[in-house]
Amino acid sequence: MKPVRSNPTVLNFRRQSHDSGLAFLDPEGSLGMQRYDTMKYRQFEKLTQQQLSFFWQPQEVDVTRDAKDFKDLTEHEQHIFTSNLKRQILLDSVQGRSPNLAFLPICTLPELETWIETWSFSEIIHSKSYTHIIRNVYPNPSQVFDEMLEVQDIIDCGNEISKYYDRLIRGVQAYQLLGEGQHTINGETVSVDLYQLKRLLWLCLNSVNVLEGIRFYVSFACSWAFAELKKMEGNAKIIKLICRDENLHLGSTQTLLKLLPTDDPDFAKIREETRGECTALFLGAVEQEKRWAHYLFKDGSMIGLNEKLLNEYVEWIANKRMTAVGLPSPFKGGSNPLPWTSKWIAGAEVQVAPQETEISSYTIGAVKQDVTEDTFRGFSL
Repeated sequence: MKPVRSNPTVLNFRRQSHDSGLAFLDPEGSLGMQRYDTMKYRQFEKLTQQQLSFFWQPQEVDVTRDAKDFKDLTEHEQHIFTSNLKRQILLDSVQGRSPNLAFLPICTLPELETWIETWSFSEIIHSKSYTHIIRNVYPNPSQVFDEMLEVQDIIDCGNEISKYYDRLIRGVQAYQLLGEGQHTINGETVSVDLYQLKRLLWLCLNSVNVLEGIRFYVSFACSWAFAELKKMEGNAKIIKLICRDENLHLGSTQTLLKLLPTDDPDFAKIREETRGECTALFLGAVEQEKRWAHYLFKDGSMIGLNEKLLNEYVEWIANKRMTAVGLPSPFKGGSNPLPWTSKWIAGAEVQVAPQETEISSYTIGAVKQDVTEDTFRGFSL
């Protein structure tokens, strides 16, 4: 049988439908015109607009006082702070480039394409934020970067999150270049199958959901714990802004994991086939986060936070994330073991005067243009 090829192009004139078709790997091929008057999933356009309204730059946050605070920290507190920064740099190094590399080549809806571009750009801001913090806190910033890969736990985390992206990227490249069928690549026989490619996409989206929803939160909690003690507050403000973005990104992956099985029957089947594998993915991340908490507090804890509390927090977060995507969770729900983190995650709960800190929530372009005759149905004067 002649292999089926995807024939990718930057502008597919055969694509006539803009408010239908599949989110990924549509049979009609790659994307057509970028138009937003008609959309299949307006959820992604709303996410894009919200992310754009959140736009910020790390230079807007004053971290000069953090340099003095850092010198006053104990040696093991400095270890906690620096180690978390190193790990966050790695996580956002992956997220700053991977959504574009992995998802854009197979995305086949304009509103989703725009969201992926916006998502990746915001992750780049996060990466630049860590450099902004490091330059102000450490006398030799390069040393922090140079020593980062000496920590085995950081390498293990990087390999775990990268492998799902790498498998998908390699599968997409083979599919676009060679099409479905059996092929020999560098002396190795490779089977390219569209259904298996969708399976790789599903697993990758679950991995990203874990990354955005669980893996950041040990580091986040530590950063906010310092601020609760009136230390390293500039860093905590930046992490608060990053967390606000990550909640949007988490929302987008949860949305995709709910929509794809209704968008394409193949994903409904894949969801059931991979339920055990996806559950194991979440549980593996929890264990890895617990190991990270152990590494952070190996020389001592800090006021208000220790390894046991962080472990309970990770399980509590994981229970919420697994439940949100329909996976069985072995962890208990209940109340937040670190209730003070809520005010940092929900920025509206923090009431400060604008002149005292950076304004962290505002909306731009808040004008609704797509008004129809049904918009005010039910109103009477």
